[in-house]
Amino acid sequence: MRLRPTVLIAGLVTAASVVAAGALSTAAAAPASPGFAPASAATIRPGVQTRTPAGQCTANFLFTDGTGAVYVGQSAHCASRGESNETNGCTTPSLPLGTRVQVAGASRPGTMVYSSWIAMQRDRERNANACAFNDFALVRLDPADVGRANPTVPVFGGPNALDRDGTVPGERVVTYGNSGLRFGLTSLSPKRGYSLGSYADRWSHDVYTVTPGIPGDSGSGVMDARGAAIGTLSTVSLAPFPASNGVSDLQRQLAYARAHGMPGLTLVPGTVPFKG
Repeated sequence: MRLRPTVLIAGLVTAASVVAAGALSTAAAAPASPGFAPASAATIRPGVQTRTPAGQCTANFLFTDGTGAVYVGQSAHCASRGESNETNGCTTPSLPLGTRVQVAGASRPGTMVYSSWIAMQRDRERNANACAFNDFALVRLDPADVGRANPTVPVFGGPNALDRDGTVPGERVVTYGNSGLRFGLTSLSPKRGYSLGSYADRWSHDVYTVTPGIPGDSGSGVMDARGAAIGTLSTVSLAPFPASNGVSDLQRQLAYARAHGMPGLTLVPGTVPFKG
């Protein structure tokens, strides 16, 4: 039996305590904005920490929608107002849109402008797979901080594109987490591993990495061996594969976001080629 337990990678790390709550919880990529900083100088990149009043998570990728806005992706459950065992995005309460989010490296707070949990509850979503695994939110950067950002994933480079076909058992994967539990020890942030395959109508993928994702890594972007963005780290599983992580499918999450208030939303590719 697959469990979505109270030790989910929700990774809500607060100043006073560490709380694991909720679930850790493709179309063509957009051209990189000329307003971005060089990768070597950027302070806002995939893998930076994000903090809401609910706790700390890890940013996955950068996105845009053609309006000039730039968004940092994080897990929807990073703004959960539910208990640690409440992981259903169609029923678990969330902090509202407009919530201010601290993004590491930014001079001003960002703003949560989209949450899959809020969208599914508003539209009374009935797809059980979406309710369980559609775990995606967008934080709009303040315009003053766009020039501090770069879409390149640290260490690995990329993403090169958005994955379109899910994963198969044994497929290589990489991810970059930034849990506060590592106390700044960045040598443990990059992780390599392999997929255990897709399930739930490809809404989710199980992966093993060394080291596994831990609380605070919630939302981390996961890429395949080609540098394509597969998804976002969402859960830690107790069974049937102990210490594996559940990864919510990014293509499905972006499609849902575009159909629910974020038209034109696209992944921004890294300015440094993938070298995973």
